[in-house]
Amino acid sequence: MKKALFLLTIFVFVAFASAQTTNWKNDPWHSKLTFTVTHQGFSSIFGLFQKFDISITTSKSDFSDAVFSVSTDVSSINTEVKMRDDDLRSPNFFDVAKYPTMTFKSTSIVNTTGMKDRFKITGNLTTHGVTKLVTLDLWYRGTHEDIISKKTKAGFQITGIINRSDFNVGPTDPFDISNDVMIKADAEFIKQ
Repeated sequence: MKKALFLLTIFVFVAFASAQTTNWKNDPWHSKLTFTVTHQGFSSIFGLFQKFDISITTSKSDFSDAVFSVSTDVSSINTEVKMRDDDLRSPNFFDVAKYPTMTFKSTSIVNTTGMKDRFKITGNLTTHGVTKLVTLDLWYRGTHEDIISKKTKAGFQITGIINRSDFNVGPTDPFDISNDVMIKADAEFIKQ
């Protein structure tokens, strides 16, 4: 009986230890969330969100079970043209007074390429009061110890195309501003 209890205790300890999750937080000095749209079919308009937080929770060193959570302050949008930024914040587009935050939470990460650092990340994107499942490309750029801070860091890039009309953002005429919005997030994460 004592031996069985001892083995059960060891089993529970090993199972608990192997299931430990690790939390990561984006380093704001080395992270950027950008987007690109096409204006009238022949020019690209670039912008970014200046205030956002991204966290990762994982129990695997290769991040294959990671959950990414993103929270973006939509009022921090910046296209370097004040009049356009004000319009994007208005009810014509994001309506930040009513919908101040855009969020994404991943539901799965799948390696579809056979390359150990490339994944498809799927999750729920919520903006303008609408939640839709989206799938994006994820590039795991590696993990290392920072030479200055001595903290463990990981790098990721997420890219993809979101259809703004799916979220009722902006006018329905895609000629003036493309429905397709190319997004790109480059981020360094610090192990907590």
